[in-house]
Amino acid sequence: MDRYKKIKVCTLFFVLFLTKSFLVNAQDIAIKTNLLYGGVMQTPNVGVEWGISPKLTLDLWGAYNPFPLSQNGHGVSNRKMKHWLVQPELRYWLCESFNGHFFGLHAHYADYNVGGMKLPLGLFKGIRSSRYEGDFLGLGVSYGYHFILSPRWSIETSLGVGFLHSGYERYRCLHCGEQTGGGHKNFMAPTRATVSLVYLIN
Repeated sequence: MDRYKKIKVCTLFFVLFLTKSFLVNAQDIAIKTNLLYGGVMQTPNVGVEWGISPKLTLDLWGAYNPFPLSQNGHGVSNRKMKHWLVQPELRYWLCESFNGHFFGLHAHYADYNVGGMKLPLGLFKGIRSSRYEGDFLGLGVSYGYHFILSPRWSIETSLGVGFLHSGYERYRCLHCGEQTGGGHKNFMAPTRATVSLVYLIN
């Protein structure tokens, strides 16, 4: 896991560098939350987006879920979906920033501890009966549209797809048990899906 610790540190320094660099030249700032991710994944999340030119913005979005899920009659959780993630994205707007169509290039990094779940697209099928602990990182592209509701409020939608690399350890049951394996997995998958409520600060 040493290699992954180095990746974490490098990712955090990269995000902080971009944030500091672009914040100095920010023309507009938007605060947002992804309602779709919050509803489906039951995960608090927040994003900040900076305007860096008339047609370029930098979006930095993150989520954190430390909560246990449903419990059985003995008070033991049958499912686990603890995770945190960060996803910076550079966006190009076809008209002007924070208005209309945009295309994005994003990176992502996450730590996860999940089990007893059914994931879409048949990913990690063993996760229904085992617990997986690890992280993933990758790159993706997205398309989105920004709907202006008022001078301050907007709705933003986007979809993205990209490459993911995951390193993981597998355990026999959700709460205890010996490690039964581990490895790495590379795959293409959806990397972004948003219906976000946006507040714009000029």
